[in-house]
Amino acid sequence: MFNDKQNQVLAYELDSSRIKSRSKGNVSLSYLEGFDVIETANKIFGYGNWDYNITSLTQVSQELNHNQNNVICYKAVINITVHDIQHSKSVSREDVGFGTGIAKTLADAHEGGAKEAVTDAIKRTLRSFGNQFGNSLYDKSRQHQNQSQQKNQPQQYSQPQPQQIPPQQQQYQQPTQQVQNNTPQDYSSLYNIGLTIMEQGQNLVVVGDDIFTKKDSIKACGFRWDSATKMWYKPINQQQAA
Repeated sequence: MFNDKQNQVLAYELDSSRIKSRSKGNVSLSYLEGFDVIETANKIFGYGNWDYNITSLTQVSQELNHNQNNVICYKAVINITVHDIQHSKSVSREDVGFGTGIAKTLADAHEGGAKEAVTDAIKRTLRSFGNQFGNSLYDKSRQHQNQSQQKNQPQQYSQPQPQQIPPQQQQYQQPTQQVQNNTPQDYSSLYNIGLTIMEQGQNLVVVGDDIFTKKDSIKACGFRWDSATKMWYKPINQQQAA
């Protein structure tokens, strides 16, 4: 099915620089981003040698959170087919993914939940092809090792660009778990999309990759944009009163 070069690449150990992490409750989770696994599939299989179909996309739940934002959960089932170079052979895999959309409007919440569910299902289906698609992250011993390596590599914590957090202010950042323990509001919706909440002086700030595209979820948790520092922030005293 796969040629020697493809088999060799699929057998490589996962590059730790591709691994991201986020907190969920008291647990630190390692994961690969959606664009990363799709780009990897294009490189290994070829742009025209794999495809996916949405077998089903179903709304699971809908509710309002304490901020009166719509919270909508979707379940997606994805089928992925990979062809050989001659398209004479193929192999198909299928898996399920879940996604949650949080927004003021129903349309935005539906969009966020559906997209996240499809992306999650694609990642879970591709992982059946091995290490390059994050299957090794499900090995608890390897996951622990990867997290230990990330502690020694600051770039693995989804550091923002310099314009988002000025260097002189970075020394005030504290681990996510401390913020979560000291504040009553649940920020799991932000952690689930790869963002982190930090204490900085008298404010809580949001950091992470692609932060602008996730602005609706950030605003839904009460954060405001500061154009001077290029950061989303919320006063800690406001958090304590929530």
